[in-house]
Amino acid sequence: MGIAAALSSWTCAAAAPAAALADASASAAANGADASANGGYADFDRSMLSGSGQNTTDLSRFEHGNPVLPGSYNTDIYLNNVWVGRSDVRFAAASANASATPCVDSEMLNQLKLHLTNLSDEAKARLSDPKACVSLSSLIPGATMAFDMTQLRLDTSVPQAYLGQMARGYVSPEYWDAGVPAALLNYNFNSYHTASEGQSQTTSYLGLNTGINLGPWHLREDATVNWQSGAAGTPSRRQWQNIDAYVQRDLPSLRAQLTIGDSYTDGAVFDSYGIRGIQLGTDDRMLPQSLQGYAPVVHGVAQTNAKVTVRQNGVVLYETTVSPGPFALNDLYPTGYGGNLLVTVTEADGRTTTFTVPYASLAQLIRPGVTRFDIAAGELRNATIHAKPAVVQATVQHGFNNLLTGYAGIVGSQGYGAVLAGAAIDTHFGAFGMDITQANAHIPGYSTQSGQSVRVTYSKIMTSTQTALSVAAYRYSTGGFLSLTQAEQARQYAREGINAFDVVPQSNLSDQNLLTPAQQAALAGSDFTTNPILSTTGVQRQRSNFTLSLSQPLGKIGGSIYANVTASNYWNQHGNDTQFQVGYNNHFHQISYGISATRSVDPLGRYDNQYFVSFSLPLGHSEHSPTFMLNLSHDQETGSQTQAMLNGTLGSDNQFNYGATATHTGDGGGNAGSVNVGYRSPFAVFNASYGDGGGYSQASVSVSGSVIAHPGGVTFGQPIGDTVGIVYLPGAAGARLTNSPGARVDRFGYAVVPYLMPYQLNTIQIDPKGLPLNVQLDATSTQVVPHAGAVVMMKFKTHSGRMLIVQARLENGVALPFGAEVFDDKGAAMGVVGQAGQILLRGVGSAGQLTARWQDNSGANHSCSFPYKLADHAKNKQTRVEEINVTCSMASPTMAMTGEQGQ
Repeated sequence: MGIAAALSSWTCAAAAPAAALADASASAAANGADASANGGYADFDRSMLSGSGQNTTDLSRFEHGNPVLPGSYNTDIYLNNVWVGRSDVRFAAASANASATPCVDSEMLNQLKLHLTNLSDEAKARLSDPKACVSLSSLIPGATMAFDMTQLRLDTSVPQAYLGQMARGYVSPEYWDAGVPAALLNYNFNSYHTASEGQSQTTSYLGLNTGINLGPWHLREDATVNWQSGAAGTPSRRQWQNIDAYVQRDLPSLRAQLTIGDSYTDGAVFDSYGIRGIQLGTDDRMLPQSLQGYAPVVHGVAQTNAKVTVRQNGVVLYETTVSPGPFALNDLYPTGYGGNLLVTVTEADGRTTTFTVPYASLAQLIRPGVTRFDIAAGELRNATIHAKPAVVQATVQHGFNNLLTGYAGIVGSQGYGAVLAGAAIDTHFGAFGMDITQANAHIPGYSTQSGQSVRVTYSKIMTSTQTALSVAAYRYSTGGFLSLTQAEQARQYAREGINAFDVVPQSNLSDQNLLTPAQQAALAGSDFTTNPILSTTGVQRQRSNFTLSLSQPLGKIGGSIYANVTASNYWNQHGNDTQFQVGYNNHFHQISYGISATRSVDPLGRYDNQYFVSFSLPLGHSEHSPTFMLNLSHDQETGSQTQAMLNGTLGSDNQFNYGATATHTGDGGGNAGSVNVGYRSPFAVFNASYGDGGGYSQASVSVSGSVIAHPGGVTFGQPIGDTVGIVYLPGAAGARLTNSPGARVDRFGYAVVPYLMPYQLNTIQIDPKGLPLNVQLDATSTQVVPHAGAVVMMKFKTHSGRMLIVQARLENGVALPFGAEVFDDKGAAMGVVGQAGQILLRGVGSAGQLTARWQDNSGANHSCSFPYKLADHAKNKQTRVEEINVTCSMASPTMAMTGEQGQ
């Protein structure tokens, strides 16, 4: 019967005359508000409330949605769903019972980039009157403004005809945040211990990314440290490698970055190389996302708990430990310099496999009217070249129209010069790029080396078949062509009396302790191809190089295939170097499976063909259900291998991970097992593994994280990127950052936001779950647009105080009316009376006086007041909820409080 009565009253309310609803909407529109934003008209059936709705007289103000009180609000302003800035907006109400609406002035119109030219004199006068409240709809027909109080967000909708030509995602440089002075340290430590055939060895790696920010200037240094214990009578070793060290600042007026120190050229036109000097180059990140860099994902397969090392130009960029099975490294720092990545997988039993990930610099189309440039001057920086010749380089790219992009460059050094010209076109048949480089080099003791290099690139997504031909590139060089680094390497060989163009392999004896006795015995008689543990003398003169990356979906249920191929040959070396990876992926219900074939290079430079089949199945439907994997593989060195794996995560933020692997190798290889665990804490990431097999054992531990010193102190966090944020929430220890899984506010009120997009709008959200009960937030989100490399401080306003439940009654014993508002002695709203006279108050002091105000059915105003005083207790107990019973006096605001205090 109660449900029927509720439905009946609901139906009656919904069937109210349409004219009344139209009048309410018209009234809202007259006040400059969007009727939809006000929520429409709602008539409460008070009989559905507890106690048949008695003593519920003060609900009229909620009949038109959640009211906005007059005043000034610091709000995020959006124009057609695009953020334009944050500022204080004044809200005014047309009448006492109306919800306040936003007032537009000349400053807000300028912020919205709305330059209205046909305004009347009366409208101009009202815009300059600080007491007037001008609605946007009165200036622009069809424009609306809607305010979301919970998000402090003001959405402005304006017809396109009134908008200037502005790219989507554009944020004016005046809103870019340069950040605060700070010192940064990002670290990645990995220690790997193996014991095999009576020999044991421990290798440790520490990657350091440090920086100091002072105003617009950012000092950065990237370096690695490697330790290797002695083995088989060899001494222990330690090596420090500096990747780069430079000071940098951005120049927004030029849309460019100025870099001074040890860095790398960008590789957009010429091949990249290290330089010590000065660079000035375009930074496309300053463009809106709708008008716009690159680090490849490294895919591979590990047989055991293996160590993966990524090198580029002989420098270790990255090292980590991976579990058995397929892996993907997608967190390489975007170094900004080209050159293939050499990946070495060191298994627990000492076997190593290497393969190359293409990272070529290819011509690309850019938008019409956009120009990119890069100017560099200094000295060549290369670990294998002792001389440091001066070098200068200049490149430019320009988009002429939708069809054509042109680019050119020039580079010169002692005894070397090269000029490049090229173009890229976009057609219905795909995007084509072609360039030609003419180079001349003078090598002591040799005739002038002169030659050309032609590069052709192609990319296409075939809509009809969904074939994605990501990159297809072919490069042909004549016998006399040398790049800058090749020419300088040849000059060094000539000065040392070595044949500059006769490639001779030499064993690197210091690395032989990584080989098994059989591999060491085979080393002396092996044919040289491409061997990472063999060093060479002489410059390899590449004749041609071909790369291909292809993916093809096979319908809704057919899965997909992919292929990656690299092939190259040389003028002064016999044979071809060909590596490839082809595979097929699909799923059947919950079972995912894949098949792949890979050709790579073993430690002795011989080709190794590997075949791999994998199956995976989640063991359950919950968020933390583990996944079972079965891997079958075969290669020429180890034969057939079967692996069974179990992996899973735990914790509210999936901060814990675990895994176990059992392996059986055929041909007498025996059985092996391994386990690994990991924990992503708010302040660092920890991982550990252990494995044991026939004749070998392995153990590793790794930790990575960051330390940031800023004006508020020192904060520890998870690994960070180039641009980071510091959130400050005083007294809010334990609060979570929605954007950063696992990140929490520390006991000092700070938390690290590890990744921010430079020059783009970033929204930072706070999850109040976990907050102390005596702390409340004014807002749970904020937005920021940082400069590249900045450490941005984002401060949230918090209010600390005790939490109190008040059971309030009038002097005649009747509970306070439902919906009455409660104010403190300063007139600030503290809460609303609930049913049975209960009031929940947060942020109250230890003592004070509160006043409740309401209207009766006839519209008459009423109020009563009561004092309160809470018992003193230790600070560490202030998070408890306290309860008091009071009598609210309408005659004397100092009426004594009655009742008890309790938990």
